[in-house]
Amino acid sequence: MNTDRLKNLSQLAILCLKLGSTGIGGFLVVLAMMEYEVVTRKKWLTKQKFLDIIGASNLVPGPSSVEVTIHVGYLYGGWLGFVISGICLIFPAALIKTAFAWAYTQFGALPEIASFLDGVKPVVLAVMLLAVTKLGKTAIDNWRLLIIGIFVCTANFFGVSEIILLLVGGAIGMLLIGFHQELSPEESGVEASGNTKFRIPKAIFFLLITIAILFFIDANYSPSLSLGKLSIFFLKVASLLYGSGYVLIAFLQGELVDDFGWLTEQQLLDAIAIAQITPGPLLSSATFIGYLLLGIPGAIVATVSIFLPSFLFSAALISVVSQLRKFRWTSAFLDAVNASSIALMAAVIVKLSQSVLIYWQSWVILLSTFLISFRWKVNVIYLILGGAIVAWILFKF
Repeated sequence: MNTDRLKNLSQLAILCLKLGSTGIGGFLVVLAMMEYEVVTRKKWLTKQKFLDIIGASNLVPGPSSVEVTIHVGYLYGGWLGFVISGICLIFPAALIKTAFAWAYTQFGALPEIASFLDGVKPVVLAVMLLAVTKLGKTAIDNWRLLIIGIFVCTANFFGVSEIILLLVGGAIGMLLIGFHQELSPEESGVEASGNTKFRIPKAIFFLLITIAILFFIDANYSPSLSLGKLSIFFLKVASLLYGSGYVLIAFLQGELVDDFGWLTEQQLLDAIAIAQITPGPLLSSATFIGYLLLGIPGAIVATVSIFLPSFLFSAALISVVSQLRKFRWTSAFLDAVNASSIALMAAVIVKLSQSVLIYWQSWVILLSTFLISFRWKVNVIYLILGGAIVAWILFKF
């Protein structure tokens, strides 16, 4: 391995360890931090390429933050970077969840840090708002995409599923933008490809067969608790989980609490609470649950099982994303999916603000953080840490 490649992989590992250790607040915060690092600061990717990865990742099941990160890892470090970036992002969150699970089993309660972290929420909201603002300027650059974005955002408030809106938004984009580009090809910026075949990766067929096998095994498996059953459950959930990570709660409630009786409802609520106040995606609550059920082996099996499908889906997407930009119609579809993704992110921010911005201190923190980060290129990690201290002081006094 040459020196330059080793340097790239070490930079990638350090970046992902940092993201995995500090990304409190959900997938949008991790994406905001990732955008700052790889687009603004390090310039590994253009904004358009970063948006394409986000848009494509939103079309498959699993946590978008993990799938975007490992896709970036592949582009910067090849297949080894693909693996390293994912492991380094997930490992810190899993380690923290395991430590909390140990404390929970020892003391029977959550550590008293939730009140402190509540003050961080306005800062997190500001970081998310900045990321959506910056990416939105690139993603929504004409009136057709603006119409699609407004439609998707509005429909989401009426409860329409995220994956349905992404597909419908992409289809509308193919009609609105695709026809426009056919009529005015010089404005499209996309050359007609000499290769008219869109190749579906073999990995996608492998994934579909694997998911079918999982369902067959799950349907004929004993509900008694074991590492095998725990793995099958989380593999199945990760292969089906579209949209918000909060959909995971419905799966956990329905099977682990109601059907299997492995968890009590209070344990489930505590697991979700821990996932919300610690770094990592909400799906990393699987680590906490795995530890509660079967100790360290359960935590390891649950973590691997909940995130493994994300690696497989991302591997399948790598060749798909590059192909989408080669054809006018699929390029139009991806543009519309990107705009729809930004619209869904905006909808998430609005929904979260309803529970976060209920005190004047929250508004002060949100606006000051947004203005500082908009005016100066301040590292997102410093914003969160500094904002947490200010928030703690304001809410205390």
